[in-house]
Amino acid sequence: MKNQWFTFLRGKVFVKMEGRLVERVINQLLRAGITIWNVKRAGTETITFYLSLEDVHNFRRAVRASECKVTFLRGQGVPFLFKRSLKNSGFMIGGLAFFVIVFLLSNMVWGIEIKGASPQTEHSIRKELEEMGVSKGKMQFRIPDVENIQRELSYRMNNITWVGVELQGTTFHFQVVEKNAPMPPESTGLQHIVAKKKAIITDMFVEEGDPQVNVNDYVNKGQLLVSGLIGNEKEPKGVSAKAKILGETWYKTSVELPLKSRFIVFSGNEKRKHYLGFGSLNIQVWGFGKTEFKDVVVEETKKPLRFLKWELPVYYIDRSIKEKEDVERTYTKSEAITAAKKLAKSNLESSLPQDAEIRGEKILQEKVENGKVRVTIHFKVIENIAEGQPLIQGD
Repeated sequence: MKNQWFTFLRGKVFVKMEGRLVERVINQLLRAGITIWNVKRAGTETITFYLSLEDVHNFRRAVRASECKVTFLRGQGVPFLFKRSLKNSGFMIGGLAFFVIVFLLSNMVWGIEIKGASPQTEHSIRKELEEMGVSKGKMQFRIPDVENIQRELSYRMNNITWVGVELQGTTFHFQVVEKNAPMPPESTGLQHIVAKKKAIITDMFVEEGDPQVNVNDYVNKGQLLVSGLIGNEKEPKGVSAKAKILGETWYKTSVELPLKSRFIVFSGNEKRKHYLGFGSLNIQVWGFGKTEFKDVVVEETKKPLRFLKWELPVYYIDRSIKEKEDVERTYTKSEAITAAKKLAKSNLESSLPQDAEIRGEKILQEKVENGKVRVTIHFKVIENIAEGQPLIQGD
């Protein structure tokens, strides 16, 4: 069996020899070290046999002086298959090009459909997808997977509650649920305006109602700021009081920060390797060479390949090898206090209303113990302290 495969790879020729002295010629071939096999008599003075392609030249010289007629009937094996394929190379190249083109088109993004979003939100989503590399004409295995697209889009878009992402064939389908940012309802009921926390009033804009306080007044939580009753005392008229009352409020925040800490950062060095996978076998196709990073984090993305609507048992692997470094950060006391102040301010800003403004800060306490600095900070904030309170009949 091994000899048959070897002969098929090297090539063989089927030969017909005619003449009175064919037996003598065969003996000469054997003495010359030329191997022939499957020798069969096809007539009184005719035999057929197989000859190795590499012995054809020596065979011609050996039989040249004989009176035998030699006919090469056909060639078999890889060299002859290759030669025949060259004659039909146009068809082969065309067929191969067709399959390659169909394969590439089957793995491109040809459509992005967004449902459940307003035109303005849809435009914003498409813009974000462009920045993420998700657009028509891109190869599917060169863009993030569905889970990463969904997570990144939810993080970037503040006006959506949920987004579902599904890849069907060559089309991405996005199902969006927008946040219902409710418009402040038109108040049809009668109401006062009261303070929702302690504050010193810094500015007032009363649209409707009777003001009960002035700028620079100190007010307590629940104190009446704008009355919903206007007119004289004998026949007061109830209205829906409307006002924006800015007040100076106060917050106290404590932050604890270690003077020494260890954390992992990426150095920016990265090596990417690309593979084609078949079952449990992965064949590297790009990104050869050793990775000389000491400590690494490996991230791997695996995506199936398609041909038309069918998913092939072949997948593409993009493996990212990032160098990481273990860094120790050490603060002096003053540096730790500065970092703690920034952290405390950032934490406070995340909990304040959007239109609130931090106007000042003061450190109330600094304490260093057990390798940590603890800082208590007093913040001065300007925010709207007005809130409605229903006007009860009989007030």
